[in-house]
Amino acid sequence: MWIVRLALRRPYTFVVMGLAILLLGFSAIVTTPTDIFPEIDIPVVSVIWNYDGLTTEDMASRITTFSEYTISSAVSDVRSIESHTYPGVGVIKIYFQPNVNVEAALAQVTAVSQTILRRMPPGAVPPFILQYNASSVPIIQLALSGRAIPEAQLYDYGIYRIRQQVAPIQGITLPLPYGGKPRQIMVDLDPRALLAKSISAADVSNAVNLQNLTLPSGSVKLGPQEYRVSLNSSPEAVSALNELPVKVVNGATVYLRDVAHVRDGFAVQTNIVRQDGRRSVLLTVIKKGGASTLTIVKQLKALLPSIRAAAPPGLEVKELFDQSLFVRAAIAGVLTEGAIAACLTGLMILLFLGSWRSTLVVITSIPLSILTSLAILSAIGQTLNVMTLGGLALAVGILVDDATVEIENIHRNLGLGKRLVQAILDGAQQIATPAFVSTLSICIVFVPVVFLTGPAKYLFTPLALAVVFAMLAS
Repeated sequence: MWIVRLALRRPYTFVVMGLAILLLGFSAIVTTPTDIFPEIDIPVVSVIWNYDGLTTEDMASRITTFSEYTISSAVSDVRSIESHTYPGVGVIKIYFQPNVNVEAALAQVTAVSQTILRRMPPGAVPPFILQYNASSVPIIQLALSGRAIPEAQLYDYGIYRIRQQVAPIQGITLPLPYGGKPRQIMVDLDPRALLAKSISAADVSNAVNLQNLTLPSGSVKLGPQEYRVSLNSSPEAVSALNELPVKVVNGATVYLRDVAHVRDGFAVQTNIVRQDGRRSVLLTVIKKGGASTLTIVKQLKALLPSIRAAAPPGLEVKELFDQSLFVRAAIAGVLTEGAIAACLTGLMILLFLGSWRSTLVVITSIPLSILTSLAILSAIGQTLNVMTLGGLALAVGILVDDATVEIENIHRNLGLGKRLVQAILDGAQQIATPAFVSTLSICIVFVPVVFLTGPAKYLFTPLALAVVFAMLAS
């Protein structure tokens, strides 16, 4: 009972401790990332191979399968591998053992994928390798549209202007825009002219590749002056590509303009986005695992006025999806239910104890225990989400058990004629062991959660920790 005696001798020390808990708890509420669910850290790495024009069968046999065999034999701690092959695209998902070092696994997969490139079909490029995270989900989407603005211009503005303005926000990933027409220099061949000049499409491709080069240039020093020397390499204007020589046929030089036309166009469009029936471009902002949804959306919305002000005339930037609305609604619902539970608990205690002062003393344990739990959860890297707040709401009614029994036992000892200090010490000593055992009995119920695996572990462990920390604090 040393802590009770210390509290009686130094009451102001415990008042300061209570204030410190309030400060730490509210600081944790402000600084802790907020999301709808806890971070689900599943160790998965995806390898995406691209080879345009290759059929599904060739893609599977020559690239996907070979990559799978190599990864399974050269990368450690692999639990399972699954793949999906499409025309020109192979997607390999590598599932690792729990608690693996994902950064080291990612480095191993990258090194192996670079090594096997020489065994791939000619022209194969390195794969796109990324770490998969179940908590990385779209949190807000922006639609770019304009009646008089071409799709190619919308795409360029989205990828080169808006993405650059949004990129400094911490904790986000920005994929390429959906919809629109990616800008690309197109060479439109004339089959009849090619046949008449006895030139193949490969001749045109080789001529463009060999003469549209960016080569390092040097300098020449003439007397006291030094001049930069530029090479006749990459044309500065698109129209200049039409003047490239392709081949000499019957003593005459055939230029690119004779068999084709070079223009500033766009690649073949593979996806279309429509907003209210109009062609648009969709920008998706994806949250990284441990980032706060509310913080990211708040910072992004603060940038939107400047983004709209700098946009070309006629371009509209509209929000189509905002996950922060669902996060706020879910958290507000849990907090409302928790507040209702605390009020009903206080009303019940007042009804049975019959003393507003005793009720106030008992009710004080609820916010202090919850704030202590929040501070500890923030310190160990957990987030504020529906599961942690739901666990605290679940524990509200249980938090007052020890305090209620303590207060009632003190009143019983006072009724026996004991002095106040002696009644407090005797009341605390008499119920110390039963209260401690009952608290541990409640906490031990959540021990099996530790043995969960997979997504269930990440979902229910924060809930169990929230309840246990609050119970121990009470």
